[in-house]
Amino acid sequence: MNQEEFDSTRFTSRTVKEMSPDEQPREKLARYGAGSLSDSELLAILLRTGSQKMNVLQTSKALLNHFNGLRMLVRQDWQSVRVIPGIAKVKAITLEAAFELARRIQAASLGDKIKINTPEAAADYFRPYLRDLNHEQFMVGFLNHSKILLGHKIISKGGSNATIVEPAEVMRSAILNHANSIVLAHNHPSGHAKESAADISLTRRIADVGKLMGVPVDDHIIIADDQFVSLRTKNLI
Repeated sequence: MNQEEFDSTRFTSRTVKEMSPDEQPREKLARYGAGSLSDSELLAILLRTGSQKMNVLQTSKALLNHFNGLRMLVRQDWQSVRVIPGIAKVKAITLEAAFELARRIQAASLGDKIKINTPEAAADYFRPYLRDLNHEQFMVGFLNHSKILLGHKIISKGGSNATIVEPAEVMRSAILNHANSIVLAHNHPSGHAKESAADISLTRRIADVGKLMGVPVDDHIIIADDQFVSLRTKNLI
């Protein structure tokens, strides 16, 4: 759907100021707390204003409806959310920034010293970065000898079902970050929680280079919505 196809005539305009205080998102949050607000009301606070044809609550509801809910909305970049009339560049960028901040907060909740010594720990760390993307992204986490995370790097970004990764670049990043071992991670935007033949082949190629360089691959985690796959658990490394 593009902007020309979006039908805003089905909305009747009533400004937020004309609503009762209990209907106004900011007043409702101030009185009852953020937990009392719906997704559309929280979005309305971020958007601040609507357009001539739709008030801000109608705009936020239209945004959620267009993308079939919050989960799909947070996968969009700022250019995509401008499909709704009234959402100009500044508002769109504000939304993308808010979504990214939420992902970082989730990742930060794990603490300063993150130990990745199980598939579950790896999935918990990478999930906020990968779960809501609408394109494939390949990341590598750098671990010290105690399996404490030293940091991570995005190696490549691709399309909806593939990304190009060079094993040499993965190892170069590992050495520059003084990693004793690494954890690989990427996502399946389709939500299909199963490794592909290409996933297995790439993992083994990186692991082979890692053996030569003295930097073993501890695991390769595939994130698919709320599910994950560990190639180490499946004995595929």
